[in-house]
Amino acid sequence: MNPLTALTPRTALVTGVLALTALTTVLALTVVYGDYFGDPAGLFGWYALCWALFAVALLALRRVPPGRVAWLIAAGAVAVTLTGLSGPPRTSTDSYRYAWDGRVQSAGISPYDRTPQDPALAPLRDSWLFPAGAACGGPDLAAIPATDGTRHCTRINRPAVHTIYPPVAEAYFLAVDRLSPAGSRHKPLQTGAALISLGVTGALLLILRRRGDDGRRAAYWAWCPAVPLEAVNNAHIDVLGVLLAVAGLGLVASRALTRRAAGGVLIGAAIATKLMPAVVLPGALSGVRRVRDAAAVLLPAAAFVVLAYLPYVFLSRGSVFGYLSGYVEEEGYDDASAGSRYALLRLVLPDSWAFPVLVVVLAVVALYVMWRGDPRRPWSGALLVTGWAFLLLTPGYSWYALLLIALVSLDGRWEWLGIPLAGAAVYVLGPAFGYAPALTGIAYGAAAVLVVVMSRVRRRPASPGAGGSAPLPSHRVSRTPR
Repeated sequence: MNPLTALTPRTALVTGVLALTALTTVLALTVVYGDYFGDPAGLFGWYALCWALFAVALLALRRVPPGRVAWLIAAGAVAVTLTGLSGPPRTSTDSYRYAWDGRVQSAGISPYDRTPQDPALAPLRDSWLFPAGAACGGPDLAAIPATDGTRHCTRINRPAVHTIYPPVAEAYFLAVDRLSPAGSRHKPLQTGAALISLGVTGALLLILRRRGDDGRRAAYWAWCPAVPLEAVNNAHIDVLGVLLAVAGLGLVASRALTRRAAGGVLIGAAIATKLMPAVVLPGALSGVRRVRDAAAVLLPAAAFVVLAYLPYVFLSRGSVFGYLSGYVEEEGYDDASAGSRYALLRLVLPDSWAFPVLVVVLAVVALYVMWRGDPRRPWSGALLVTGWAFLLLTPGYSWYALLLIALVSLDGRWEWLGIPLAGAAVYVLGPAFGYAPALTGIAYGAAAVLVVVMSRVRRRPASPGAGGSAPLPSHRVSRTPR
């Protein structure tokens, strides 16, 4: 039995506040702890400590009086989120591309037309994004061609390729650039991400409250270490997609066609932000038996994506998909024998079988969700599809799992949080282990074991008086409306 479940409500509240205080302190120290090129193993040690304190805070929250839960989650969310603002991006340079794409658009140029190192864009460069000379010595800086005999570089990764981001993301980058004071550097994108992250917490609390579900689940997102580190400090645009997807699923859970259509629009906006939220579509169609119910979600989603791309299609001379195909090839998703993708499948299957088997398994899971899922709980099916997609694809970027964390908050099955922790281990420890495929297999293998074990535990009938095994209440996919 977990000793924290024996705490009195008052003691649990004090324990939760102390755990949150420790968590925010360690998160702030993690943000300022160098970079992941210098000491990746040490940095991951800080990550692991953050996750341990996160678990303690969740366990204490179980015994906090219901009347104190909402304000404790909200206060903790603000404190945890603000830690991401305590330093520049530490483990990713993606936000520098965001800042550049916004600047290019403010100059009246399509971000899909020219690469960052294009000489035609030289008048838009500054010393922050494009250092020169001795300032080009960092491992996170990419060299760019120059003709003046001086060494030139940029903080933007892959400066020789076109942008990859969809239109809603590009519109957001433009808005941030227009609203940013001169010389504000990385802070506007971090601040915007912090506000969006808090918006996700608010949306989760609202959805859970309206459904009569336990609001404690919102803490899975609000206090998760991945949120301040990846959504805020690294300012990944994924957080905007998460907000739109969560809001969309909240509307899709309604039986009213107009609300479902509005949910479809928001899911389409999420897809037009980062493409990945498309994995929630099977969940959005959970238990749908009528064509009009499916069309009420799919048609608005597809229409929004198409309409969002149209302005950029008309304004751009090149492809609005940018470096997407090159990115897929570079990351090894089109070649199972390269890199560490499909790591778990490759443990038991020939490399050439990995991708076909992945497609079949995900298709089966998606069809199961659409046929047997609960239409009143579309996030349950979305979590199932998203979770298995991660376990089979084994992505190497930890911020991809931000969507999964939000789905865990809606559904309550905490065991899926092993996936974002596995992603963090693969990404942060990669340099220390030479990006060995074995690291990916071990990390995601442990996450898969946790999911399988807890799934079996949840299926067992609870004995009288037995304590729950999960930090917070949860639900399985079911067709029975609740």
